[in-house]
Amino acid sequence: MILPTKHIPSENSLLGVGALLLQYLSRPRTVTSLWEQAKHAPNVGTFERFTLALDFLYTIGSVEFDKGLLKRIQS
Repeated sequence: MILPTKHIPSENSLLGVGALLLQYLSRPRTVTSLWEQAKHAPNVGTFERFTLALDFLYTIGSVEFDKGLLKRIQS
């Protein structure tokens, strides 16, 4: 589920959902505003998948939470 497999296309894996969320994080935003934009994407689907993808991005150091805003880490 985290990575694409033979049965899970890349856009439906958490890696793919995380990539989509990173596109939406071109500027710092609240979790609520990010969810409002992302919930309409078919591969995000549910709030559970949204939060799992955010957890994944935080774990790998791609986003940080600072003063109530999610920020993309530029490397």
